[in-house]
Amino acid sequence: MAEMAKSFRDLRVWNAAHEWVLEIYKVTTRFPREELFGLTSQLRRAAVSVAANIAEGFGKRGAPDKLRFYNIAQGSLNECEYYLILAADLGYAETRSLIERQNAIGRMLTAYSRAIRQ
Repeated sequence: MAEMAKSFRDLRVWNAAHEWVLEIYKVTTRFPREELFGLTSQLRRAAVSVAANIAEGFGKRGAPDKLRFYNIAQGSLNECEYYLILAADLGYAETRSLIERQNAIGRMLTAYSRAIRQ
């Protein structure tokens, strides 16, 4: 039987999201300077929101509260997917691997949320 997580840092989904955020930061350092307060800022903010909402949801006591934060994290993942598509279409970065990782995090988050509902 799996050991219960004592902290959000014990969650596989949070760790995957955190590593993904670090990669988002690395990729966005190569975006054009004029995007600093545009796409760079928006993408970083939305990516951080994914890991932050997973962490915040972990700290909530009731399943409905937890699920609300995990749903917000899922919405931020979707927002990031658009920004990554846009960045690729603008020629700022090759984002396919980041989108694949984002999709994997989404699947993990869905499975984690399903387990909490049960």
